[in-house]
Amino acid sequence: MDKDRIVGAAKQTSGAVKEAVGKATGDARLQADGKADKAEGAVQNAVGGLKDAVRDALDK
Repeated sequence: MDKDRIVGAAKQTSGAVKEAVGKATGDARLQADGKADKAEGAVQNAVGGLKDAVRDALDK
């Protein structure tokens, strides 16, 4: 598993927490930061998945 997948998943999780706290407290900026972190994590996770797929294809 590529490290980008791990870091991306962690960013998605922390972004979800930030977004939830922002929603609960009414802090629109924290909520927006959480959404941005989730999106960034999703992209990084996808890049890691692509790297894994390429690595697997080259190993065959």
